[in-house]
Amino acid sequence: MTMIAILTGDIKNSSEHKASKWLPLLKEGLVKYGKEPKDWEIYRGDSFQLQTTPEKAMEVAIYIKACIRQIKHLDVRIAIGLGEKNYDAPKITESNGPAFVNSGECFEQLKKLNLAIKTVDKKFDEQINLLLELALLTMDDWTPAISKTVKCALENPKMNQKELASLLN
Repeated sequence: MTMIAILTGDIKNSSEHKASKWLPLLKEGLVKYGKEPKDWEIYRGDSFQLQTTPEKAMEVAIYIKACIRQIKHLDVRIAIGLGEKNYDAPKITESNGPAFVNSGECFEQLKKLNLAIKTVDKKFDEQINLLLELALLTMDDWTPAISKTVKCALENPKMNQKELASLLN
C-alpha cells in the first residue's frame, strides 16, 4: 500500500458571498492537482475532498488558501490526513482507508485553526501542527493582493521576484 494525503476542507463565510464568485477559484485550485471525481470532489455546497501525495499536501493546501483568500473576508479550513487508501472508488468521496479517517478526524478537530495534519505519529502531528499554527498567524491575514502573489509564486516556482512582479504588473 502506498501512502497518500487526503485534504478535507470547507469555505469559511461562503454564505456571505455568491458561489459564482468563489466556486471558480476553488475549482481552479482543485483542478491543478487532479481530476474530478477521481481525485477531488466538491460536496455539500462548500466542502471538498482532494487526494494527493504526502509530499504535495502542504503545497496544495497553501495554493487552495491563496486561491480563496483573493476574495476579502473569505477563508478556507483544511485538514490533511496522511495514511493508506484501502478502498479505491471511482469517486474520491466514496474511497476509504486510514488517510480518509485521519483527514475526517482532523477536520472535526479544527476549531480556531484553519489548517492541521493528522498521521499515525502523534509526536510528529504535535510538532507540525505547532509550526502550522505559527504559519497561520501570517497566512490567515493575507490580503487579496498577497494571496494573488502567493498563488502566482506557486504557479511559477522558477521565477524570481522581478519576473513575478512583471507578471503581476
